[in-house]
Amino acid sequence: MSITKMTHVTVLVADQDRALDWYTRVLGLEKRQDDAATIPGFRWVTVAPKNQKEPEIVLLKAEDKDQELIGRSTMWVFETDDCSRTYSELKNQGVMFVAPPQEAPWGVSAVFQDLYGNRFNLAEHR
Repeated sequence: MSITKMTHVTVLVADQDRALDWYTRVLGLEKRQDDAATIPGFRWVTVAPKNQKEPEIVLLKAEDKDQELIGRSTMWVFETDDCSRTYSELKNQGVMFVAPPQEAPWGVSAVFQDLYGNRFNLAEHR
């Protein structure tokens, strides 16, 4: 098999500047790339948790034909050391939670969404 690793995941957004601000300011991720010069009319914007090399999240502006797909992406998982504490911190930042922290056999889980309705799982593994 020639596939060796996954390096990027894509989240469709309506506005890359608003998304970049939300993911960096509210979630505390860091901007990795912001390149509009390589391909005319296309902007490559990525973010990721600090101290994590890969994968990066691509904040991709949805084309007109894909607008209905915004907020309907696959759910990605962010890991945390303390789900309840991170839940409280993010909730205080105005993050919308679909499900509060709940005990699971493997740890604690909560589900939140970004400003476009894309859902993410916040997981604390034990």
